[in-house]
Amino acid sequence: MNVISKQILLQKTAKHADALAAIQTWFEFARKAKWRSLEDIRKDYPATDMVGPLAIFNVKGNHYRLIVYVSFRYQRLYVKEFLTHAEYDKGAWKKWL
Repeated sequence: MNVISKQILLQKTAKHADALAAIQTWFEFARKAKWRSLEDIRKDYPATDMVGPLAIFNVKGNHYRLIVYVSFRYQRLYVKEFLTHAEYDKGAWKKWL
């Protein structure tokens, strides 16, 4: 998958240093993945959900949510948000739907 973009991902995670290692691992794994469906993603990240075209990844033991627009057809992941669990629950991320 082509992850767009690592720079945006690192900017969004900058204030959460405790999640940096988990995000870097996710990035490297996602970059090498050939996901064609949610089922493919769940083979690698079982706690992932889809809301419309957005994949919601649980990061670092469910403390954070990584929200990514997925284009299975073009093998692209567009980083949209990186939120704490509490920020995610407020629902502002839904603007990307």
